[in-house]
Amino acid sequence: MACGTCSTGKDGQPKGCKNNGTCGTDSCNKLTVFDWLANMSLPNGEKPFDWVEVRFKNGRKEYYKNTENLTLAIGDIVATQAQSGHDIGMVTLTGELVRVQMKRKKVSEKPENVLKLYRKASQKDIDIWSEARDREEAMKVKARQFAIDLKLQMKISDIEFQGDASKATFYYTAEERVDFRELIKLFAREFRTRIEMKQVGFRQEAARLGGIGSCGRELCCSTWLTDFRSVSTSAARYQQLSLNPQKLAGQCGKLKCCLNYELDSYLDALKTIPKPEIKLYTQKGTAVCQKTDIFKGHLWYAYEGEWMNWHKITKDQANEIIAINKKREKIVSLEEYALELVEDTKTEFENVVGQDSLTRFDSPKGNKKRKNNRNSRNRNKKKNNNTNKPKPTNSANNKKNSNNKRRRKPQNKKNNEK
Repeated sequence: MACGTCSTGKDGQPKGCKNNGTCGTDSCNKLTVFDWLANMSLPNGEKPFDWVEVRFKNGRKEYYKNTENLTLAIGDIVATQAQSGHDIGMVTLTGELVRVQMKRKKVSEKPENVLKLYRKASQKDIDIWSEARDREEAMKVKARQFAIDLKLQMKISDIEFQGDASKATFYYTAEERVDFRELIKLFAREFRTRIEMKQVGFRQEAARLGGIGSCGRELCCSTWLTDFRSVSTSAARYQQLSLNPQKLAGQCGKLKCCLNYELDSYLDALKTIPKPEIKLYTQKGTAVCQKTDIFKGHLWYAYEGEWMNWHKITKDQANEIIAINKKREKIVSLEEYALELVEDTKTEFENVVGQDSLTRFDSPKGNKKRKNNRNSRNRNKKKNNNTNKPKPTNSANNKKNSNNKRRRKPQNKKNNEK
């Protein structure tokens, strides 16, 4: 996620707006909302909606009423009401779309629930806020060490300072109830500030911290997903996925939220497909379902005792056989239905892009290479001809040796006469 003016520099750091996630379009941040009503004008006599959406650390958003009638735009840093003191956040939405978001998140506009927006943040407010944010990472390391020393079964995942640095909220996850009274005393003594402990779920922790999923994209819960629906293993069964917890679990350790995305389309397709536990009765034997292709509507059956031979039929044929079996009748065999689905396995490749050859972009070879290739061929032919000549036999070798001996005898006589 990045805005239109952001780019990446040589060192991998964001370059362009140089605001490190607080750009004016708010598209570099978590759980962003595109203001599709920004260019639409209000009807005559209608007043603009006086509520504003403000984002804090890691996608935490609150809605405040603009009682001072400030002229605000997306990206403005504002000071807002808190339980004690004030908080600092960034405006992410204004106008009529805020009303839509408040209805979706069920935020009431009653006077007792109204949170006010004080002013635009001054430079002093921003300096205090940035200094407090710089302390958070070092505090988190110490806080985790304190929890380990006290042997508490909890994990401190994040720390968020209030805008005026008067309070620090510690977000933690735990499977069981934790007694952290002693831990709070250590925190107050070490960090010299008010402490608030807030427990979150494992999915909420992943949404706050963010990360990259197995699909290669940013986590849905930290980019656009705001409601966490329950996910069960039946969603994986309907989609014929292997029940492997390592593949089905996300970074939060729970089942992936994306298992629910295509579940409705699978359920609609399964309405017309017979259940796999229904057996087909034929004169040849009883057939059991082995595999189902949901969207193509094909099923594979095998006879009991002949598990290696599968017969492919359509869902309509399977429903027809089931209807016949309900009348206490049997078909002859599945082969009669399977022969109708014999497919031609011949593959035909078409030149879609116009690629005549893989070397069409290579540079043409010169004449010198061709001459060298011809000379090398001629040399190879001569070598082959020499190697193909018949070698002399042993009898011919013996004759040569005998002739040489005969020729040497007269030479020996001459030597004797001398």
